[in-house]
Amino acid sequence: MKYRYLSLMLMLALIFPNTSFGSGYVIKVKINGLGQDTLYLGSYYGQYNQVNDTAISNEKGEIVFQGKEDLPGGIYFIIHKKVRVFEFIINKEQVISFDTDTADYVANMKIKGSKENILFYEYLNYINGQQAQFNRYKDHFEKIKDNKDSSSYYKLKMSEIDERVKTYKTDFMQQNPDLLISKVFKASKDPDIPEAPMLSNGRKDSVFQYRYYKAHYFDDIDFTDDRLLRTPVFYNRLNNYITSVVAQTPDSITKEADILAEKARPNKEMFKFVVWYITYMSETSNIMGFDAIYVYMVEKYYKTNQCYWVSPKVLDNVIKRSDKLKPILLGKIAPNLIMQDTALVLKSLHEIKANYTVLLFWDPECGHCQTEVPAVHDFYLKEKAELNFEVFAVCADTNMAKMKSFIIKHKLSWINVNGPRALTQPYGELYDIYSTPVIYILDSNKAILAKRIGFDKIGDFLRADIKRKAALKP
Repeated sequence: MKYRYLSLMLMLALIFPNTSFGSGYVIKVKINGLGQDTLYLGSYYGQYNQVNDTAISNEKGEIVFQGKEDLPGGIYFIIHKKVRVFEFIINKEQVISFDTDTADYVANMKIKGSKENILFYEYLNYINGQQAQFNRYKDHFEKIKDNKDSSSYYKLKMSEIDERVKTYKTDFMQQNPDLLISKVFKASKDPDIPEAPMLSNGRKDSVFQYRYYKAHYFDDIDFTDDRLLRTPVFYNRLNNYITSVVAQTPDSITKEADILAEKARPNKEMFKFVVWYITYMSETSNIMGFDAIYVYMVEKYYKTNQCYWVSPKVLDNVIKRSDKLKPILLGKIAPNLIMQDTALVLKSLHEIKANYTVLLFWDPECGHCQTEVPAVHDFYLKEKAELNFEVFAVCADTNMAKMKSFIIKHKLSWINVNGPRALTQPYGELYDIYSTPVIYILDSNKAILAKRIGFDKIGDFLRADIKRKAALKP
């Protein structure tokens, strides 16, 4: 459970950033039709929503959120009964009044004390009006879409609305370049990709558009403006880039991590978020091998005292976990295990002679083990000779009687050893075992090829590796 605890600690260290001291904020809200109730002042931060303040409205639906410190710039919202009822901008203007109605929060909104929010709501009302028209055309289109002649009219109208909205947003950004909402618009926009050039062979460059898209993905995102962290946009763009645009290999992602960290370095909050996000993403990822990204981030940024936001205790835990994972990354030689079998004879993992070794950690009282271990053994009996592999099964229970009973019941004929009866370091520390079953696959030299793989994936993985090796032969 230390794994989950560490992730939580990293998350908490991130989402409570330092706030700047100023004259404070006063957010007055009146919602006609609300009455007396509890409301919350919330804000975005990366992928999270956080509550900044709580207050109770009077019978007229009037409420005041007030604090002695300025709120950091970003998009904020009012929450009522777990629902975000309306959003607004916090920037330099920290004393603002909002007057609206439960019938339509946006259409009925009246604002005092914030020119930026007045412009923001002009935009929202325009977009809502255009969306209503678009939906009407879309409804008609869906009813007659099989009739090409009639449906083309509604497709044209929907296209015209799209163009009007694009023009409106472009004009808005040009007229209000310093507003946060303009930066949000720019950050949300994908780069316009030109036509692919022709190659010398007369064909279009098939990877040009991907390369261009990747190279220009962050052109319109200001990495020096941490207000973007307190919007839904920056996290979504960053997450999409790392998980979908970049090749999903540790080497590719760590290369991009360094590039993005340097982009963000001029702004402490942006640097903090980028480094934290990639560290947290890799630590919690289910993709095999991504723990190498975590180790890289810890060694590059945490061990070098660049992560100023992490407390000494959390930093110590982060480093300890990285040091624990580093020896068992993919490609590393698996730590040797020397343990007693059911006859109390010592068996060594490294002395196994086979093209592959399946290292299985199990427990006789583990519910999943009771079904998966026999299934792995069935596969072992059928495929051992063809795939040339052996199983080194490590029982986690100290009770040898329970272990023997399970082995006899299921006729487990592979190498069975008792984990706690070892001459080597505790297997749990060596292999990061905090639950069972866990499966590692090793090659003939005992290098780690796969880890935490599903029992039903063992055969596919071995066959694919055999095929890969055959293709490498001259």
